[in-house]
Amino acid sequence: RKLDTRIALIRNASAKNGGVYLYANQQGCDGGRLYFDGCALIAQNGDILAQGSQFSLKDVEVVTATVDLHAVRSYRGAKASRAVQASQTEQLPQIDIDFDVGIEGGKDGRRRKPNLPISQSSKQDPSNLSSFRSSLPIKPHTHIPEEEIAYGPACWLWDYLRRSEAAGYFIPLSGGADSGAVATLVGSMCQLVAKAIREKDASVTRDVNRWLADNETPDVFSDPCVLANRLLYTCYMGSANSSRETQKRAKLLAEQIGSHHLDINMDGLVNALQSLFTRITHRTPRFKVEGGSYQENQALQNIQARLRMVLSYLFAQMLPWVRNREGTLLVLGTGNVDEALRGYLTKYDCSSGDINPIGGISKLDLRRFLKWAEQHLGYTALGEIVEAPPTAELEPITETYTQTDEDDMGMTYAELSRFGQLRKMEQCGPVHTFEILVQEWDHIPPREVAEKVKHFFRCYAINRHKMTTLTPSYHAESYSPDDNRFDLRQFLYNTRWTWQFRRIDAYVKELEAEV
Repeated sequence: RKLDTRIALIRNASAKNGGVYLYANQQGCDGGRLYFDGCALIAQNGDILAQGSQFSLKDVEVVTATVDLHAVRSYRGAKASRAVQASQTEQLPQIDIDFDVGIEGGKDGRRRKPNLPISQSSKQDPSNLSSFRSSLPIKPHTHIPEEEIAYGPACWLWDYLRRSEAAGYFIPLSGGADSGAVATLVGSMCQLVAKAIREKDASVTRDVNRWLADNETPDVFSDPCVLANRLLYTCYMGSANSSRETQKRAKLLAEQIGSHHLDINMDGLVNALQSLFTRITHRTPRFKVEGGSYQENQALQNIQARLRMVLSYLFAQMLPWVRNREGTLLVLGTGNVDEALRGYLTKYDCSSGDINPIGGISKLDLRRFLKWAEQHLGYTALGEIVEAPPTAELEPITETYTQTDEDDMGMTYAELSRFGQLRKMEQCGPVHTFEILVQEWDHIPPREVAEKVKHFFRCYAINRHKMTTLTPSYHAESYSPDDNRFDLRQFLYNTRWTWQFRRIDAYVKELEAEV
């Protein structure tokens, strides 16, 4: 949603002052978290005359327009505030030139008489003025957020892949929304690259040569599924707590994207670690549903989560070798911005990776993106994925209990997103957050709002250290905790927030007394 702001600033600046505004933006990944989205603009007197493409694989794009300097002069002269100042300035000389800076011929066939100075042609041949036409204003094009998610990270991933010379990407595909969104973004990347190959883009064609087999031409990658099979590797890492539904959804999505997919069960590794711990300590930890404590329950979940990270890097290094190809794969993280903010992730689990395409994107936007991608990218498997309740599938499923993310977090993703905006963008602490939300969330009692605020900041403080090792991600949301190098907040807080929570409790009593 940043281009909307840029266009508004450019239009306002040129409308207030009059003049021609040339906006040139870089295009591509600069090797960091930022992706420069191009979209060069030419504006005159508040109108947009020309606009470049946004999220393009092209290295260079040139945008041109014909501007009318007389229109700028008239526009400025019409403002009374300039009249006195203009009347007191020295008049600038007008110089005749012997070449034409107008359009010699365009798509519409309009021409000017050549080889005449502009000033002379306008003086000697008044009829020639009608042949000189400036570019007409256009309605600027902006992508909806779902399209920005589809194309921005996809171009960022392509730049990172071609510049790093990695063999491809590896994704631990769980069948859930987050890993499904990451796989979809790589699929979107493959579709953009395949389209560029069909359009004979020389730079893209040159970049895909290293994935070609013997006697193949780049045209083989005009099919995005063929390209995905060469550079995307996915793996469903199931355990006793995984369901057949997520396994099926992961496999179907992998087939539709075209990735090289594996389906493994890691119960043997999990049991080996549990047996090792029992042999050393003579204690056997149990899950919560089996009567275990909170510490036991968390430890047993984290064993599975961290083993998935270890397996991801093993397969990322060895799968190209298995397929007789050179190089290693980059592991993609699968944690969204809201879960990172809340700390709802295991440190060094499968949310960790080399880079994270969705680390700066909110869960709410990701769900909308998946619905959009189901229709516009052709991945129908996303329909079931987006409708399924988010779950980590790290605890046993019983007749009376099924693990869900929002229950584990103690808040909805919509609430979590709002907490993130207040914390980062509006610089709110616990007290100010409560003051704002007690008015916004008037559908629940003030005491319940206070408990939600205190719960968020308690969890935020406990998990703040996880931000120091957060996987570098594509920058999208302004409230993302990444880039942590420029987040000057400490990573150790007093989790009791003694003064702040007392002040919130006092506010609650005042509000309840008023009622």
